Amino acid sequence: MSVPQIRIPATYMRGGTSKGVFFNLADLPDAAKVPGQARDALLLRVIGSPDPYAKHTDGMGGATSSTSKTVIVSKSERDDHDIDYLFGQVSIDKPFVDWSGNCGNLSAAVGPFAVHAGLIDRDSIPHNGTLTVKIWQVNIQKTIIAHIPIVDGQVQETGDFELDGVTFPAAEVPVEFVDPADGEGALFPTGNIVDDITVPKFGTIKATLINAGIPTIFVNAEDIGYTGTELQDDINGDSAALEQFESMRAIGAVKMGLINSVEEAATRQHTPKIAFVSKPARYRASSGKDIGAQDIDVLVRALSMGKLHHAMMGTAAVAIGTAAAIPGTLVNLAAGGGEREKVTFGHPSGTLTVGAKAVLDNGDWKVAKAIMSRSARILMEGWVRVPGDCF
Repeated sequence: MSVPQIRIPATYMRGGTSKGVFFNLADLPDAAKVPGQARDALLLRVIGSPDPYAKHTDGMGGATSSTSKTVIVSKSERDDHDIDYLFGQVSIDKPFVDWSGNCGNLSAAVGPFAVHAGLIDRDSIPHNGTLTVKIWQVNIQKTIIAHIPIVDGQVQETGDFELDGVTFPAAEVPVEFVDPADGEGALFPTGNIVDDITVPKFGTIKATLINAGIPTIFVNAEDIGYTGTELQDDINGDSAALEQFESMRAIGAVKMGLINSVEEAATRQHTPKIAFVSKPARYRASSGKDIGAQDIDVLVRALSMGKLHHAMMGTAAVAIGTAAAIPGTLVNLAAGGGEREKVTFGHPSGTLTVGAKAVLDNGDWKVAKAIMSRSARILMEGWVRVPGDCF
């Protein structure tokens, strides 16, 4: 006997170059209000995973790492924060939700969603001006501060701020990632700003293993046969190359202490990220826009969930900005070396600037915060429907 569908209040939002399904924790079915199998099963069904066709035809996902995302928001349990934000990266082809990291792009949409969902005290929202929302990122146990433009008491969503990787302009939302070293770990888990890693085909190569925004492994493009100007089609159709990147990611993850063996990488798809860097060079972005070498400080290409990202993950942008600020990292050296407090990098869709200030404290590098601007917009609101027995 078939079970009818149930409906759950949900909001479909774009944040930065990602989009996902947002939920108020209070609106979830009781079984999904707590972490566990029921919550994961529900979110998998919402997105439409696992999908062997890799299309997400029967769900809200977009069959890419940037669009198979879910967010759960609630009033904060901490007195010094406004809201709690939990991010779930849903695998496309496997029955798996990865809770190991944050989504920096969707971080820009969390504050606007909280206002929309009534999770922010109305008395604290200015009639016109900027609302500062202090967010507790539950996955990585860190603070994010979003500065949200308000017009006539409502979140301003339209505007003229342009973000490469997003088709239309919108209102700017500056976002601060406070103490961006992921979790309780050190900024450099191995204690080194550059390590040697040994990977199949390439042998021993240099890598910067950094724990900022999201654990990220940076390697030099030339060491693995690339220029740093590649677009998605140059890599994502090459299954052998993708396998090599996954091997590098797994080996780096072990060296960072995130997993105990390379086999465990399959159960930790969202983190760490793997990226390659190169000195500035001219290239044509996926939109057709020409990017000159003089427009950027460094070239960066990053993979997410096993594929080259169409732009740049927000959390990886934090890692890029942090690494660029620390003399001697591969990102810093590719950007010309020396000390810097911001970096403009080229990615497949264009460019992005992120700021970070690093200080050396008793021999350890520390970064107080990283800052970048994104934008966010509600795409659809209402109810998402799923079979009542799917969780």
